[in-house]
Amino acid sequence: MKKLLYPWVMIMFITASACSQDTNDNDETASLQSKLGNSLQGLIQKPASGYGADGNYEVAEIDFNNPQYAGTQVSIFYPKGITSPRPTIFFSHPFGGEDKDYNIELYNFIAKKGYVVVFVPYRTIDISVDHRYQTLWEGFIKAAADYPNIIDTKKVGFMGHSFGGGASIDLAYKAFTEKGWGQNARFLFTMAPWYSFNWNSSLTTQQQLQNFPANTKMIMQVYDEDDVNDHRMAIDIFKNININNTEKDFIYFKSSTINGYNYVTDHVMPSSRKVFDALDYYGVYRLLDAMMDYSFNGNTNAKNVALGNGSAAQVTMPSYNGQSMIPLEVTDNPLPSYPQSKYQFQCGNSTNPRISYCN
Repeated sequence: MKKLLYPWVMIMFITASACSQDTNDNDETASLQSKLGNSLQGLIQKPASGYGADGNYEVAEIDFNNPQYAGTQVSIFYPKGITSPRPTIFFSHPFGGEDKDYNIELYNFIAKKGYVVVFVPYRTIDISVDHRYQTLWEGFIKAAADYPNIIDTKKVGFMGHSFGGGASIDLAYKAFTEKGWGQNARFLFTMAPWYSFNWNSSLTTQQQLQNFPANTKMIMQVYDEDDVNDHRMAIDIFKNININNTEKDFIYFKSSTINGYNYVTDHVMPSSRKVFDALDYYGVYRLLDAMMDYSFNGNTNAKNVALGNGSAAQVTMPSYNGQSMIPLEVTDNPLPSYPQSKYQFQCGNSTNPRISYCN
């Protein structure tokens, strides 16, 4: 009985604590959304040019009924006025991130840059991990099948945060190998991932990792003040996935204080619902922007920002009145900075299907 109950306790706990973004704080959301656009919290504002700067496209949106989650809709954000399909990001949200407003500025950013992003909500309180994966998968597949004039499945990225970060590995592998998506470009962009399962597959997670297609690229991000997901989960995936070190980077964020404002690298970053500041734009959007340009357009100059192996262009963060944010730390050989006891969800927990790969 204890083993049967544990997953439900775990899900309810993370929903109530780490992912409190799903609470009914509509007033807070409305207040924050009214501030978005050109203004970020803190004194450091958006990049005016280069990677991370907003694109010039207006954003259009299509919504359709979610095939596996009644009462919700799958959303496609795309550049208004396009006449041909565009490279597409398939985004998997964290526990509690069912409302598209949680990461709305990320979706808008991608579409403004000329690309497409698909958002599929799944139940936070669900019957199983498998059904969450199935919900994401069927939403992605239906979007691609029904809107081929918008979505180019030959150039794709899979991006996810927390639960969605772990899920993105399996879903990307299925899309790449079973559907043939990404034959011209494919990448992973994973943030603070939770446990990585696989769904409806005869392969183990390790077999999947060892057989990713050769043209896959990857950015893995973890955040110093995250006390929810053990960084060992991210380290495990990064070290075991079959991607050459020249085409993947492990990126570690540290918090900064600039003129009294705290740029906090906790579990909920990036988010346009709770906090929206320079960490989101310079640490996440800027690198994603460069990764899309490198992967989708073959721009080798973009690689120095997205996958620069610690280059100045990649790790340098902005400053204000002589105070600089702490640079990003980039490595191909990541090691954990804290004991597992720091985290609510530890790599060595029996729930983790990859427990034997924890270091």
